[in-house]
Amino acid sequence: MLGSGWLGLLKGLAAILCILGIVSLALIYFIPAPPSTILIATSQPGGGYEFLGQRYRTILARKGVKVELLHTGGSAENIKLLEDVNSGVKIGFTQGGISNSEQAPNVMSLGRINYQPFWIFYRGTEKLDKIRQLSGASIAVGAEGSGTQVAAKQIFGLSDINSDNSKFSPLGGQPAVKALQDGTVDAAFLAYSANAPVIKTLFNDPNIHLMNISQTEALTKILPYLVQLKLPQGVINFGGSVPLTDVSLVGTTNAVIVRKDLHPQIIYLLLQAMVEEHKKAGLFERAEEFPAPLDSEFVVAESAIDFYKNGSSFLYRSLPFWMVTHVQRLIAVLLAAAAIVIPIFNFAPKLYQGFLQSRMRKLYRRLRVIENEMETHLTEDQMAALRSDFENIVRMARILPMRHSDLFFDFNRHIESTRSRLTKVNT
Repeated sequence: MLGSGWLGLLKGLAAILCILGIVSLALIYFIPAPPSTILIATSQPGGGYEFLGQRYRTILARKGVKVELLHTGGSAENIKLLEDVNSGVKIGFTQGGISNSEQAPNVMSLGRINYQPFWIFYRGTEKLDKIRQLSGASIAVGAEGSGTQVAAKQIFGLSDINSDNSKFSPLGGQPAVKALQDGTVDAAFLAYSANAPVIKTLFNDPNIHLMNISQTEALTKILPYLVQLKLPQGVINFGGSVPLTDVSLVGTTNAVIVRKDLHPQIIYLLLQAMVEEHKKAGLFERAEEFPAPLDSEFVVAESAIDFYKNGSSFLYRSLPFWMVTHVQRLIAVLLAAAAIVIPIFNFAPKLYQGFLQSRMRKLYRRLRVIENEMETHLTEDQMAALRSDFENIVRMARILPMRHSDLFFDFNRHIESTRSRLTKVNT
């Protein structure tokens, strides 16, 4: 009879194991392993975003993640690629003033990483300090799809400079520099860091000059994504006093943007790479000023806000990257198991007690049957069968683990009473 009870317990254990197995499979589905290869949308070859992509590739390679760089037109194209679920791109760079969460709802920001200065270089001997002085000129405004071109057209448009009264050439990077040096264009609007080779090349050309914009404050008020930047005298070449005087510039900030479905662990690795690469002081940046969880255009990922506030989690600080997912799954399984098993363990003593009491009641009923049978006239064979059944009841009672319970003591007294009556009948 007890065998059926143990069989029930085994069935219960098997059910628990099945549930845990299902939970494990669900966790594998809902907590997938991070990809081993990621694609980052950058810029044209030689552009500032390509340089950043190369730096991130070096940092993430130490974590065992392979980074592939996709050359694009720049910020505007990067956002379009992130919005396209079929592009394969889930990470990119953008500058301020290109788009926002309303226009690109599937994109979120991991924070701003540095300042992006805008340089307006021009040919000629005349000193220019106002953008409207370039009206009617031929201007390289950046490649199609680039944030440079978007910003250039907005800034020039404030001075009523447009394709109707001036010639806009879709050139950026080295092609724009070459066109300016060759005289194909009169001016070039560029977006590069101060230490970029193309910027140094232009500073070293005596026929090329950098515009010192006198209306930077007005520009930042009209276009809020712009910031005022100052290039100190001699900072490019201190010995040669390049530039000869302080230069006022406008610029914006760059951001790392990702698709909302990017794996959380890749987000953490990117944030770690951003801190390593951008926490240092730069020409325009103070130490520890970037990266920053400030973005007035895109929603900042919750995990990024938590990272900036509390740093890397314990798991990411303590474990190799490839182990984090497995540990997260294990923790989730243990929590699920605890949610199932703890209530069972809390209820198990009551369930077990009820099981034993049920067994005892069955033995009581069998004992009463014997007592009732003793009240009738029995043959020798019937008495022998009755005694055999009685001894079976005694053996069953002895193996029940309730030997110190009140119920067992009452039952034992009842057994002794029945034994005594059976003995009298026998005599």
